[in-house]
Amino acid sequence: MAQLKVTPGRPYLKDNSDAPGDVSAIIGITGDTEGSLSITFSADSIKEVVSRMLGEEVMEINDDVKDAVGELANIISGDARRELEEKGLRLQGSIPTVVAGPRHEIKHIGKGPTIAIPFETDAGPVTVEVCFNR
Repeated sequence: MAQLKVTPGRPYLKDNSDAPGDVSAIIGITGDTEGSLSITFSADSIKEVVSRMLGEEVMEINDDVKDAVGELANIISGDARRELEEKGLRLQGSIPTVVAGPRHEIKHIGKGPTIAIPFETDAGPVTVEVCFNR
């Protein structure tokens, strides 16, 4: 959608609730297990992503940017849930909650470890986190 090259980094276990960026969306997951998924962008990366998506320069984190972060979280969550359903795991996602601002926290609802997957894009860093009950 944003015409970006995306390269995954090495996943790691998080030991805190600090967001690795400035704008995050979190989606609760229910069904055969419970947990959550989040996606976090740096301010510069999400402004560039949304600028590419809209075809016009975005200069600030506004409601359009927050809506885009929520929609991107929906897309990623939906794709992951479809793939997991093919493996027999049925999951539903909630409406995303978007939080913006430096130094915010992400409180996952799963009781298991939080796995963070960093990505580098042409626009800057993006991190996806998942946390499920065991």
